Amino acid sequence: MCSIVIILIIGILVSLQSLTQAENCSFFSEESLKFPKDFSFGVSTSAYQIEGAWNADNKGPSIWDVFTHNHQDKIKDESNGDIALDSYNNFDLDLKALKHLNVDFYRFSIAWTRIYPNGDISSRNQKGIDYYNNMIDKILANGIKPVITMYHWDLPYEIQKFGGFTNSLIVEQFLTYAEELFENFGDRVKTWITFNEPNQICKLGYGIGVFPPAINLPGVGDYLCYFNLLKAHGATYRLYQSKFFEKQGGKVGITLDTIFGFSKTNNNADVDRIMQYSLGLLAHPIYSKSGGFPKIMVEDIQKNSLQEGRRKSRLPIFDEFWRTTVQGSADFLGLNYYTSRFVRRAEKPCFESPSMDRDADIETSVEPEWLMGKSEWLYSVPEGLEGLLKYIRDEYNNVEVMITENGWSDDGELEDDNRVRYFKNHIQAVMNAVNEGCNVTSYSAWTLVDNFEWLKGYTEKFGLYSVDLTSEKKERIPKNSALFYKNVIETRTIPCDS
Repeated sequence: MCSIVIILIIGILVSLQSLTQAENCSFFSEESLKFPKDFSFGVSTSAYQIEGAWNADNKGPSIWDVFTHNHQDKIKDESNGDIALDSYNNFDLDLKALKHLNVDFYRFSIAWTRIYPNGDISSRNQKGIDYYNNMIDKILANGIKPVITMYHWDLPYEIQKFGGFTNSLIVEQFLTYAEELFENFGDRVKTWITFNEPNQICKLGYGIGVFPPAINLPGVGDYLCYFNLLKAHGATYRLYQSKFFEKQGGKVGITLDTIFGFSKTNNNADVDRIMQYSLGLLAHPIYSKSGGFPKIMVEDIQKNSLQEGRRKSRLPIFDEFWRTTVQGSADFLGLNYYTSRFVRRAEKPCFESPSMDRDADIETSVEPEWLMGKSEWLYSVPEGLEGLLKYIRDEYNNVEVMITENGWSDDGELEDDNRVRYFKNHIQAVMNAVNEGCNVTSYSAWTLVDNFEWLKGYTEKFGLYSVDLTSEKKERIPKNSALFYKNVIETRTIPCDS
């Protein structure tokens, strides 16, 4: 494996050269500008952010329903997803936008509480099953492949009463839910994602507690969440392989999110450290040859735990059964990439103890010239995506990567030139990686329509289509970025004049 230092240096130089030349196609051969014929383009959404109809047709409450109702002050504009874009009642408007884009696939999530309103099989809701069956049939009838995310943050509130992802009961609860999905939709759905962004689920929900269920147990609750979530994922994969694969022939993976780390001093150890704590924490148990959590994390957290006076590590360790169950439990790696950071080891402890940040002990920074989106955390760093894809190629045996989210936030203007530039440069970074032998098979833009953006409510917009929330039908209006992306999909090339 090439050293990460070499990857960083070469990656940055190649990416910067490519992104500069992208403005002038005369520098490229026709072959180098075109994606492979079997490369797929799509767009992604999530149920809570667009569906609305929060209690319609027997749907139960999720942790996001309860959180937004009880803690309005935590949402920037005091809004919620009760109605959102009303996609539950107006899916045909979304379908019209999907057809306009001419996407190959549509990645959407299923609301667990529409299938099991209280999270348990005892509350099985046929109306929810019928709704998604109808959606899937309409998508397929229009030549679009459905890609389903089983869990995109909206845990049934009744399950959280048992501790949610900090309770090992979640493994069996999720497995039962997943089996219901496979049985009802697996004859037509061939690509499944178990969990979207466990980093956000666990760290924000059970570590620092800014997302529901708002559990503030840094360095303890988040690690329990990771541990149980990985077991639930592994068990679901094994269930599909043993009971459904022979008849359905689909693929099951998980979607992970991460930054890519750059070092201003070419410090390989600092870069590897941040990559293990941000990506390896979840990727190593599934995709590595040895399984289990990364060695660096196991050692760090064990040492810190003992120094804190604990009898054992705060990080749970897989026994042999679960290590082998989780190891190799994915047919692909779903990747959500938005931005990157410069990283360095902290010169002195500067994070709360105990906490995941304290265990990682890494400070991050940005370059002043990086373009910043409406979201304060979002900077355009396309070379980070190329570097990340090469890192995955070398670290995880060139596993198939499906880019499941990549997107840009602004105020929602129709002439969204910065989003166009963001997409153009990041899609170019993907093409560079493909040409460098990275096993990337698809790209999905986030997101189809401006929607409920979690703690930011409707104040930050990521959509390719604008939505008039004041209108009865909430019509979808294409932005410049929608026209740009449509062109990319139809030509399999990156336009030079946009």
